[in-house]
Amino acid sequence: MDGAYFRVHHFAQQLASPFPLLAAVGAKTRKIEIGTAVIDMRYENPHYMAEDAGAADLISGGRLQLGISRGSPEQVIDGWRYFGYHPIEGEDDAGMGRRHAEEFLELLRGKGFAQPNPRPMFTNPPGLLRLEPYSAALRDRIWWGSASNATAAWAAKLGMNLQSSTLKFDETGEPLHIQQAAQIRAFRAAWKDAGHTRTPRISVSRSIFALLDDHDRRYFGRGSQEEDKIGFLDENTRAIFGRSYAAEPDILIEQLRKDEAIEEADTLLLTIPNQLGVAYNAHVMEAILTTVAPALGWR
Repeated sequence: MDGAYFRVHHFAQQLASPFPLLAAVGAKTRKIEIGTAVIDMRYENPHYMAEDAGAADLISGGRLQLGISRGSPEQVIDGWRYFGYHPIEGEDDAGMGRRHAEEFLELLRGKGFAQPNPRPMFTNPPGLLRLEPYSAALRDRIWWGSASNATAAWAAKLGMNLQSSTLKFDETGEPLHIQQAAQIRAFRAAWKDAGHTRTPRISVSRSIFALLDDHDRRYFGRGSQEEDKIGFLDENTRAIFGRSYAAEPDILIEQLRKDEAIEEADTLLLTIPNQLGVAYNAHVMEAILTTVAPALGWR
C-alpha cells in the first residue's frame, strides 16, 4: 500500500474538513502518500485552502496528493450557498468550482500579489507578498476528479493530474472501464498538446474484495453488483456507476486483467467500507495485496 486518500463530503456524518486530518496523518507517518478524493471546490476559499494545504504538505514532508473537483452529489441542495459562495453572472455551480480551482492553482505558484504594509507587525521580504506557508512542489501534486472527457482535457491543459472515480458521465453507452480508458487517452493527448514537461499521474478507483472466508462472503458474496449501473445525477445528466469486484482471488485476477482503465492508469485507488471498522478494512487491503496484486504486477 502506497498511500491513504480521504473522501470529503459536507453535511454528512463524517469528517468534512480534511486538512487537520491530513496534517495529523502526515505527522504520524513517514512514507505513504496522503491525499483526498476529492475536495469539492464549490465550497472552498482558494486563499484559505492554499494556506492549509501548504501547512499540511510541509508537516508531511511533501507527501500531500490533493484531489479536487467540482464535487459529487450532495447531502443538501446547493450546500455551497450556506458557505457563502454563489456563481457569478453567466456561471453555474460547476463553473464556480472550476474557477475556484484555477484561483487555487495560481496561488500555489507562490507568486507575490499582496501589497505589503509599510508598518507591518513582522519584517517583510522585499516585493509583493505571497500566502504562507508555501510548499514549492505542491502545485505538481494537485489532481482533478473528472467525470467527463472534456473536464479531463481541461485538467490536462492546466497541468493537473487526473482522478477518475467509480462514477462518470455516460458519454458513449459503453462499460465504465472502456469509457474511462478513452477518457485517460484524451487526457494524455491534451497534456501533450499543452507542452508540459513532466509526466502526469492518473488514477482510477475501484471497489475490489477478495472472498477468502465466510465473513467476506457474507458482506460481499451476493453478486448483486457485478454490472455497471446507470442513473441520473439530475434531470439532464446520465451517469454510469462502476461495478464492484467481489470474488475468489483467481477469478478476481482474470476479471481485473480485462479492466482497460486499470491498464491505462498508473495508480489504483481502492475504495473501502470504512463503516465496517479498522480491523476488517485492514483484512480487505491485506487480501488484495497478498492474493491479487502480485499476479497483476501491482506494487
